[in-house]
Amino acid sequence: MIVFHLARAQNGVIGRDGKLPWHLPADLKRFKAQTMGKPMVMGRKTFESFPSPLPGRRHIVLTRDRDWRAESAEVAHTLEEALTLAGSGEVAVIGGAEIFAMFLPYAQRIELTEVHDAPEGDATMPPFVLAWREVAREDFAEEAGRPAYSFVTLERVLP
Repeated sequence: MIVFHLARAQNGVIGRDGKLPWHLPADLKRFKAQTMGKPMVMGRKTFESFPSPLPGRRHIVLTRDRDWRAESAEVAHTLEEALTLAGSGEVAVIGGAEIFAMFLPYAQRIELTEVHDAPEGDATMPPFVLAWREVAREDFAEEAGRPAYSFVTLERVLP
């Protein structure tokens, strides 16, 4: 099962200069809990944005650069290679925008943090519409200078 894990602002922004344009500790804690022990598929820029590899998870990096290598990364050059490396079971797709677009036809669930803010950014993700239904939502108020946000679970609507 392919599951997206991402935080997106109300204007579609998911990143700025290789980082999140907000700091929401509860979102980071949820991300860790949901991805622990699972293979994570990501693009090279997403992998390189981490200060170090995330413990307890496999890092499958999808890149067009045939010469790219990194310690703690399993390298794939196609969607199919990434899925073969991930094996059976749940696969956490964690970005960036190009990776999400590539995997969208195959995703079955989305674990989304809706950030109720409109920061500037250079990476965006359009809203998920039509083939998705909301099955869970937990809302959180603005606090300590951090924007309000919602944890939302979306499931693909099968035809």
